[in-house]
Amino acid sequence: MSDERPGHDRPDSRGRTGLHETGRDLSGNPDVRIREVEVTSDGWHVLRRTTYDYRGRHGEWTTQARETYDRGNGATVLLYDPVGRTLLLSRQFRFPAYVNGHPDGMLIESAAGLLDGDSPEEAIRREAAEELGVRIGELTHLFDLYMSPGSVTERVHFYAARYTPAEIAGGGGVEEEGEEIEAVVVPYEEALGMVSDGRIADGKTVILLQWAALNLYG
Repeated sequence: MSDERPGHDRPDSRGRTGLHETGRDLSGNPDVRIREVEVTSDGWHVLRRTTYDYRGRHGEWTTQARETYDRGNGATVLLYDPVGRTLLLSRQFRFPAYVNGHPDGMLIESAAGLLDGDSPEEAIRREAAEELGVRIGELTHLFDLYMSPGSVTERVHFYAARYTPAEIAGGGGVEEEGEEIEAVVVPYEEALGMVSDGRIADGKTVILLQWAALNLYG
């Protein structure tokens, strides 16, 4: 039928339907009533426009609309060597940063990735192995944060874990996905300076370095 929409009544490019149902069953906030959910793109991830009624602090109801980008949740880990007092980070090209003012788009970051159906612990072990060749032992869970809650639904699970330089094998990313990832070793004493002078400009990594300054340095 002509009024069918991809992701709604008929499959989108990834074979998904029913994407317009997300959020309709939410009941945790009595001041929010969902009116309509519309999928507005047919891409790898899901862009929705949701219209809802919102009751303000004085009791008045208004109708609002928000676009949300749903790419799933993710995980990241700060890999640290307490003996050599170094951190193991990655360096790779990020087009969104490049197109928004970063000089060359090459960002230094903590290992990270989407969950893709795995638990956060499984996902970050997978990503650390793929990106940096590290087989993580004990993981320390730090916190879970919404990184851009005004428009992106993603919640990132933050971890820290020890690594041993001599045990690194492989890494570099997944070639089939176009990844070219370089390992970067940063001394404890240099890490925060790299934030101050702009060499590190990735949000999740800055958060992890602040945690490290409070818990690892000294």
